[in-house]
Amino acid sequence: MTNEARRVRRVELHPHGLLLGGGADRARRGAGGPGGDGPHVLPLYAGTMHYWRHDPSRWGAGLDAMRAMGLRVLDTYVPWAIHERGPGEFDFGEREPHLDVARFLELADARGLKVVLRPGPHINAELTHFGVPERVVWDRACQARTPRGNPVMLPMVPVAFPVPSYASDEFHREVARWFDAVGARLSRLRHPDGPIVMLQVDNEGALYFRDGAYDQDYHPDAIALFRDLLRAKYAGDEEDLRRAWRDPGVSFATAWPPVRFEAASAEDLPRHMDWIEFHEHLLATGMERIARALEDSGLGELPTMHNLPLGEAATALNAARLHASVDLIALDYYHRATPADHATLLRRTTELAARCEGGAAPAYGAEVGAGFPPFFAPLDEEDSLYTLAAALAYGLRGFNLYMAVERDRWIGAPIDPHGQPRPFADRYHALMGALVRARFHTLRRRAPVRLVVPRSLRRLARVTHAFGPATPALFNVLGAGFEQSCLEDDLASPAIAGEAWLRAFEHALIARGVPFAYAGGETFDAGTAGARWILCATSGGMKADLVALLRDAARRGARVTIGPRPPDRDGSMRALARPYDTGGLELEPLDDAARAASLVARRIDELALPTFPVNPDDVHLAVHEDDEGVARLAFVMNPTPIAQRARVAVAGAASLRDAVQPGAAPVERRGGAFEVLVPARTVRILTIEPRPR
Repeated sequence: MTNEARRVRRVELHPHGLLLGGGADRARRGAGGPGGDGPHVLPLYAGTMHYWRHDPSRWGAGLDAMRAMGLRVLDTYVPWAIHERGPGEFDFGEREPHLDVARFLELADARGLKVVLRPGPHINAELTHFGVPERVVWDRACQARTPRGNPVMLPMVPVAFPVPSYASDEFHREVARWFDAVGARLSRLRHPDGPIVMLQVDNEGALYFRDGAYDQDYHPDAIALFRDLLRAKYAGDEEDLRRAWRDPGVSFATAWPPVRFEAASAEDLPRHMDWIEFHEHLLATGMERIARALEDSGLGELPTMHNLPLGEAATALNAARLHASVDLIALDYYHRATPADHATLLRRTTELAARCEGGAAPAYGAEVGAGFPPFFAPLDEEDSLYTLAAALAYGLRGFNLYMAVERDRWIGAPIDPHGQPRPFADRYHALMGALVRARFHTLRRRAPVRLVVPRSLRRLARVTHAFGPATPALFNVLGAGFEQSCLEDDLASPAIAGEAWLRAFEHALIARGVPFAYAGGETFDAGTAGARWILCATSGGMKADLVALLRDAARRGARVTIGPRPPDRDGSMRALARPYDTGGLELEPLDDAARAASLVARRIDELALPTFPVNPDDVHLAVHEDDEGVARLAFVMNPTPIAQRARVAVAGAASLRDAVQPGAAPVERRGGAFEVLVPARTVRILTIEPRPR
């Protein structure tokens, strides 16, 4: 997206949500445009309803039920394949009333609901072909290619289909024609003239879940893009490319990507690492083209969003590269209320929250599962509520309930297909009431410690993934780390060692109740903003730029610890000609877990780190503060299958009261801690009454 487009906005991102009535909005009113409220922040408390899956006579009931549940934003896809009648021919309600998306949005507007619009092109939504027209996915010019030049097939119910190529010029021409049709009907409904306040750019862009290192994309347009990346990366120096690839005959014009993992030593890795980096570049450039097409369609001047699916850390989705063309990088959440899923949720959400807080944007859960599709493992009501509350505990500031209103190919939404709330809708309503009373969107979870994962380690793990066509993201979703999913040889050992080093500190920090967050090396500045102690895994390869950023952080006063050994290769796994200058950085080999615990204990005293201890250790605590640093909310999380009586210590708290049921008795204090009864698979949200200062 151009810098000019970023400056002229009807709606702006704000750390607490979306800013309405500011910037370009004020200028429009001053120039005689529509009036409206003064500048104010809209919290992103959203729910999804799919208009085309309901009779129009039921639209109003569904929207009313969402509003009554406490939601203030409607989220909806606009499915390309459903609206298209033929090439260049669309039905937006002219023939079929249930396709009148403009009327649906106007009904939402009349109820005071703002809208996040998601026109694809990929929307998934459990639709055949993920919402892309059949004629497009079967057009060979649009198809992603395997190493042998065949279509890349996604074995998805109800029918397998060939996935589009993010590099295909023909596919992007088709997308632009679709967006032009959407823009012609809906651009008039952008805020402040209508309810649309944010747009999604594509959906879950993990290469349509065919994201193995050598699954795709060998489309001719992708190969050309790969060669352009090599020219830029090696600054046009073909001799440098030949040295890196150990191939005296390769050139920028002839370079062909690897089609399988065949490295025999670390010296063979750069060619594979370049291909993995290209996957990130492919997605970033694809999203840029899609974002530009949205803007050109008349749907510009609004913030844009893209949602990363489960397992995003093991995919080619690079938040830093995507952010060049998409304003808000969000996450999807479909987790169970179990200790293993809790750990994954903690890592994902704290990384998202740290990055967004450092970038002055709201941490957003673009899809927080309320139910599940029938061909997935079941998620019950407790799973869905636990996931939402725990994600809020670890820093999420806004969310979209997917689905708020049930429809075909979905089970377990809080509102039924007729727009009638189910009994457990009351639990969402009570949670929403607690968030509003506490002004939760304005609070923050302070995390003075950051655990940094360099992008090179994540790329190396993708390259050395040991299970062939089984996507690395699946192992990440299931909680498996590099040790469980990577090759059992020296090539993968730096990734395994780096992750083990970070996990040792994670466990030590949790044991002492020190709040921390993960951060990606590619978003280091935003992800570590305000950190007092930064721990970065540096085994194996690492970019010189990240080493420089670590040293800068140390010079600015942060304590910076690296380990388990200094990097001996660059980000492409090329051996360093000379060691990096790591002056000012503390090297910690970390021989065992006891050493991590000892170092954490020392840092608590040296850096005056906050601690929020909780007992037993399979219950977790997160505390949120206001702008003045006063603790206001405590989340006590029990992902286990048994009820627990937890002892929690919250410094400065005079009392704790249930935020969801404000009439309940105060939580009892015994000795120096509060005793909180937490039912199985539940998060208790407690209002903190501070002691007088």
